[in-house]
Amino acid sequence: MKFQLNDTFTELYKKPAQWHICSPGRVNLIGEHTDYNHGFVMPMAIDKATHLFIRPRQDSQVNLYAANFENSYSFLLDQLRAGEHEWGEYAKGMAWAIHTYYQKLKYGFDAVVYGDIPIGAGLSSSAAFELAIGQAFCLSNSLNWDPVIMAKLAQQAENEWVKVNCGIMDQFICSLGQVNHALLIDCDSLEYEQLPLPHNTKVIIMDTATRRGLVESAYNERREQCEAAAESMAVETLRTLGEKDLPTLQTRLDKTTYARAKHVISENARVLEAKQALLNNDPIHFGKLMVSSHESLCQDFEVSSEALDTMVQIALDTEGCFGARMTGAGFGGCAIALVRADEAEQFVKTVTEQYQKSQQMEPYLYICAPSQGCSASPIN
Repeated sequence: MKFQLNDTFTELYKKPAQWHICSPGRVNLIGEHTDYNHGFVMPMAIDKATHLFIRPRQDSQVNLYAANFENSYSFLLDQLRAGEHEWGEYAKGMAWAIHTYYQKLKYGFDAVVYGDIPIGAGLSSSAAFELAIGQAFCLSNSLNWDPVIMAKLAQQAENEWVKVNCGIMDQFICSLGQVNHALLIDCDSLEYEQLPLPHNTKVIIMDTATRRGLVESAYNERREQCEAAAESMAVETLRTLGEKDLPTLQTRLDKTTYARAKHVISENARVLEAKQALLNNDPIHFGKLMVSSHESLCQDFEVSSEALDTMVQIALDTEGCFGARMTGAGFGGCAIALVRADEAEQFVKTVTEQYQKSQQMEPYLYICAPSQGCSASPIN
């Protein structure tokens, strides 16, 4: 692939690329719908990524060619205007955020973009693209690559330029991922900790082949419910509360709003318990926490779906599975499973067959390796 894309680059721009940037997607192991409540999350970077092949320019022009879509987009750094080009706006947003922070973004680049992160599956292809573009601007302008600063700028670009009200999790893990590790993120303080995954296990992403519908309205509704629950206790976010506060919340809230708050509060506790399970190299307990997380997302937060529930149950019934849960915003997309490494291949085969038989559609299962965050290497 690397040689093929470099050939494409040379054909387009008449000179070879100088840098290869690899920016991973991510999957969240546990800690769902906690990020915008300033809680705890535990994602890992995966070995599916956005790849940029770039050559810095000596002017303000940015040229992008998306090999997946055979689609080009260009803009000038000194003429940034918000527009309607779907994927190009993420690149412009990064240019705007970086320039606002550093006040010295002068030079653009030529780029060929290729990604093998499934679009719409909830594996954060947008954050991977943002970080890759950030790395390209750093290389082109001789800026120091600071993964924490760049993650914050990528979030700013998405919030303020693209107008997507995301949390910090996706950008943080795409920037800070480490091989064989998950990343515990405190979404309030932004402190983070690298945690080793259990020995002899594999994480398997299970794409249900269903895509989320009406997510934005449901997502906004749940955010509002969480904010209302926090307001009822005179605190800024549900992060401040613990399971000891649930009886009081139950007396102050309607049944639905209470259930939303219960999920967030219990999920924060599960993430911290999951941290200890990883430190103890205990996949059995980690798996049980995954199952509890899914049940809470299904019953209290109500963001699962028939396809996700079916996938999770099939996984749990399959030999070698420690635990499984939906992952991401919900209503479709992906679930994940933690399985014994030596049974991973058979697990994939069995779950694929059983899901296809049950749902009459073909799922996509990926055995994932926890991977390095966004990085760049010179092309010789």
